[in-house]
Amino acid sequence: LVYVIMEAVTVSTSTDVSLSSYDEDQGSKHIQKAKEAWGLQQSLHMSAHLIHMCVAAQGFVVGAMTLGMGYSMYKEFWARPKP
Repeated sequence: LVYVIMEAVTVSTSTDVSLSSYDEDQGSKHIQKAKEAWGLQQSLHMSAHLIHMCVAAQGFVVGAMTLGMGYSMYKEFWARPKP
């Protein structure tokens, strides 16, 4: 029984010693996760920017095609000489 108590005391003191390193590990893990989150946020920001640019380019193409077709229809139906 005395041996079991001594073993428990030894285990508890060894875990107390490792708690400080545990706190440091947890702190560095939080810092690492914050850095990863910041990188992810920047990545998402860049992704959103690229999506907006893609939508803007598609809108420009649709607008240019609409104007071209409108001009073509104007020339064909309204601007030609009347017989």
